[in-house]
Amino acid sequence: MLAAVRTGILGGTFDPIHIAHLHTAESALHQLRLDRLLIVPAGDPWQKSGRDVTAGRHRLEMCRLGTAKADRIEIDTREMKRDGPTYTVDSLATFPDEEELFLILGSDSLARIETWNSWQAVVERVTLVEAPRPGTPRGTGAAHGAVLLDMGLLEVSSTDIRSRIPAGRPYRYLVTEPVYEYIEAANLYAEPV
Repeated sequence: MLAAVRTGILGGTFDPIHIAHLHTAESALHQLRLDRLLIVPAGDPWQKSGRDVTAGRHRLEMCRLGTAKADRIEIDTREMKRDGPTYTVDSLATFPDEEELFLILGSDSLARIETWNSWQAVVERVTLVEAPRPGTPRGTGAAHGAVLLDMGLLEVSSTDIRSRIPAGRPYRYLVTEPVYEYIEAANLYAEPV
């Protein structure tokens, strides 16, 4: 009998993808001995309602550019192809039952998992993995059996990057060079957040 594929899932808005996302992905691949890690950009992120989200084509291209040279990291578009709000439980249902899934969440997101649509089904289907985040205590996911990633704590956020750009503050090294070049060429985030 063949061993099940071990797949890490790192979902998010990725508006834009940045070095903390990539460090999290690399840490999970290494620590959990994953066969692959999927970066899953949200199509219509229901928890971001009330905020303008950059068009999916831009977010998807930044994810592709940011991970182009990464080994075993793939971009997965299943949520972007779905109409309406994207729920993790629906995405998980599209994976084969025999695939072993590791859902990687920042401590801040993990602290809110019980607000998710059908969160119990999510917790039953995956191994939860906690990526430490500044301002949120480590071990937030312990109640749900989450594995804590051993990784550097980077105080980088997409929100901060989006606020830096219209203010003319430096952000170049918070993203990969191809993502920086794309943001500049497409004039993304030029308006204040």
